[in-house]
Order: sequence, then C-alpha cells, then structure tokens
Amino acid sequence: MFKFTRIAFVVAITVLAASCANRKVTRIDPAETPDISGKWNNTDSRLTADEMIGDVLTAKWLNNHVTAKGKKPVVIVGMVSNKSHEHIEAETFMKDLERSFIRTDKVGLVQSGKKREEMRAEKADQQTNASQSTMKKFGLENGADFILQGSINSIVDAYKRKKTVTYQVNLELTNIETNEVVWIGDKKIAKYVKN
Repeated sequence: MFKFTRIAFVVAITVLAASCANRKVTRIDPAETPDISGKWNNTDSRLTADEMIGDVLTAKWLNNHVTAKGKKPVVIVGMVSNKSHEHIEAETFMKDLERSFIRTDKVGLVQSGKKREEMRAEKADQQTNASQSTMKKFGLENGADFILQGSINSIVDAYKRKKTVTYQVNLELTNIETNEVVWIGDKKIAKYVKN
C-alpha cells in the first residue's frame, strides 16, 4: 500500500510539473484585454465609465448649475453596489468613474468614503504634530454639490453549454442640497458564451 501511495504521489508531481512547464505568459495592453471568460472585466469597466460620464456631462443639469452658480459643480462618487451574479470589484469601477470625471475638467471631484476619513485623520494629527505655518485647518473642505450612485446588475440565461450574460449598470446623479435626481443613466453589455 505504501509503495502504491508513493508511486501515485510521484505521478501527481510529474503531471503538475509538466503542466506548469507548458505555461506561457504574454504581456498585453490593459486597454485591450481579451474577453476570455465572458465575465465582467477591466475593459467593460473602463468603457462603461467613459460612456456614462460622457452622457452625464452632456445632460442639462451641468449647464443649469454653471448658469445658476457661476462655477463648475463639485461631485462625489458614492457607492456603486454590485448586485450581479459574480464577484465584481465595484471600487475599481468607481475609480474609473472618478478618472473619467477628472479627465474632462468640467466638474470638481472630492474624495469619498475611507479616503476622506484618512485625510481627516491626517488633519487631526497635524493639529498637534505640525508647525502652525504648515498645519492644514479643519472646515475648509469643498462640499460636494452632487453625488453619483448606482449599481451593477446582471441577468444570466443559460442552456447546456451556451449562455448569455447581460450586465446593466445604473447610475443616478443627485443634488445633495435639494435631493433632486438630475440625471439617470444606464449602460448594458451583453455577452454570448459558448463552451
């Protein structure tokens, strides 16, 4: 019995080593990620963010705000919930949204969530540990005029070795002061996967 176990172990190690020896890794451009699994990927995230930010920035709310206030609005990207059937890192998509906003220079963008709390903790630390001339004061943050929030959803239709996956990203832009929803957008991505 011991000899059989030892032989099985040697065979398993040999098969594992042979499978690793054939592996080939090739660097690719992150902007052109091939769709290997049919799941949500970085290309889906980037293209969706660019398209949706392009749409939100051509809507009437932006011109209305600039006309009424005489300056560009300040936006905060709030939570984007993953309600899809698979694990999607929503924070990566939120960063793609923020990057798309910043590239346009049509709105100001302020930090949200944990990063904002980290910045406030740094300011608090400076109150006792930094010189008066370099200490950053509390109460001087830019307040956001609008918050962008949303969700990533999916619908899967499968039969035998075929399936379609439809992702729908829903975003809403809300005026923080009035609670008025000033823009609603959605983007759908459909994928056909055959195994």
